[in-house]
Amino acid sequence: MGHGNTEKSAGLSRRGVLTWGAGVLAAGAAGKYIGSPSAYASPASVTSTPAGLQDPFGLGVASGDPLPDGVVLWTRVAPKPLDMFGGMPWQDVSVEWEVATDERFRRVVRRGRATARPEYTHSVHVDARGLQPGHEYFYRFRTGAEISPIGRTKTAPAPGQRVDRLNFAFASCQAWHSGFYTAYQHMADEDIDLVVFLGDYIYESGMNATGGARNVPVDERFIGQALTLDDYRNLYSIYKVDPNLQAAHARAPWIVTPDDHEVVNDYATLHEWSGMSELDFGVQRANAYRAYWEHMPLRQQPTGRDLQLYRKLSFGDLATFFVMDGRQYRSTHACNNHGTAVIGCEERLDPTRTMLGFEQEGWLLDGLGHSRTTWNVLANQVVMTRYKLNDEGTAYHHDLWDGYAPARDRLLQGIVERKVSNPVVITGDNHNNMAADVFLDGEDPTSPVVASEFLGTSIASGGDGADQSAAGENLLRLNPQMAFTNYQRGYVRCMLDRQTWRSDYRVVPYITRTGAPVSTRASFVVENGRRGLQTI
Repeated sequence: MGHGNTEKSAGLSRRGVLTWGAGVLAAGAAGKYIGSPSAYASPASVTSTPAGLQDPFGLGVASGDPLPDGVVLWTRVAPKPLDMFGGMPWQDVSVEWEVATDERFRRVVRRGRATARPEYTHSVHVDARGLQPGHEYFYRFRTGAEISPIGRTKTAPAPGQRVDRLNFAFASCQAWHSGFYTAYQHMADEDIDLVVFLGDYIYESGMNATGGARNVPVDERFIGQALTLDDYRNLYSIYKVDPNLQAAHARAPWIVTPDDHEVVNDYATLHEWSGMSELDFGVQRANAYRAYWEHMPLRQQPTGRDLQLYRKLSFGDLATFFVMDGRQYRSTHACNNHGTAVIGCEERLDPTRTMLGFEQEGWLLDGLGHSRTTWNVLANQVVMTRYKLNDEGTAYHHDLWDGYAPARDRLLQGIVERKVSNPVVITGDNHNNMAADVFLDGEDPTSPVVASEFLGTSIASGGDGADQSAAGENLLRLNPQMAFTNYQRGYVRCMLDRQTWRSDYRVVPYITRTGAPVSTRASFVVENGRRGLQTI
């Protein structure tokens, strides 16, 4: 694939229509269609794309959650993505899929058929199995005479397999109306094996009628607070139609976890801030999780208001990713406050409160304790390091880990007790870059360093931003564990080998217009066996 060049990929896939299915090498239907009671659709029960519908893959393709023998493949049949139901009639549609070792699909190794069902807004999730560990593959879909753009993906290395290098990027917070996804255009050109997305894929509050910084008028379906299933589906449609986001999805497999805006700002468990009852909010959360799953390359389906999101993915003997869910099980915010600095709230120190839920806490510590990989990555939604906001050290933001200090203490103490190899935290949510160390005692900057934390800025949320701000300078003054802050937009590129972890903060100078260049604003290294950041 041409490094995310969607026009090239689409053109290649259209030319490939006459040779679909040629050059097959042991192309068994090894995969599972996720969302159907049967592994494969019965051809008699579905139809191809209705006659006259062109380019049914207007939302692109994606892959995710790579395993040594497989990966989840995603698309959605939506010839008119911004119309109701994507411009599709209420009927099942047959979708074929292929996986090949080459971009021209001369060596197809797996293929099958899935059913795009209207009740799932014609989304398709295929768990393609029977692949080789640590291999690059290309995939595509077909319905009727139309073939999707081509996606590139990669399986994980086998458990324990020696791996000398892993490159990945992580990102978060992509408010569509705040600006253009230029950062994704550059990410799609990176030499990466993986993308980790840490939350706020959409913003449930909608957008204004002019489309914000993009200055593209939008109709009432995209304006105002999302509540219903169709509200959330509409937002995913307008976000995913972006060509740069599609290019980043097509470039590499993604590991995704949501934060709050996929449902509602700063929600905790079944509590949110409009006064809605837990019963009513449970319905809203079910709608949000359903739409999220419909548009992400995930294996696990939601069951009502619940969605199993925390999970572990390993890459040979080099790295294990522990994907965390810091919303679904957390205690409600201390002192009934979530969005502002609070002074003197003792409730945040209550040891019965939890950020992850006690079951997930146990899962995480057990997994970290048993991990034998060189690097152990905590894919985390909100800032973990101490985030002191005033000189007295009495003001904290209660939506971050500071609002759940005993839960953080339990996690960090557990990491120390289990002698976890090289824990590194990657974080989203804050709309700014930060590099920091995480102390064993969050209130004592002289206590031992347990992990390093890399906070990535937003893709778009917050507008153009700036290199530095008065707030950032104040944070550096108040928090000696912080080595760097920055308020531009972009993503973080991480390069791991057996001796070092390197994080490059990749930023663009503006997003309110197109064409911004990318540069590396700062770089930091963590050495194998040595806790703490080192500046390059």
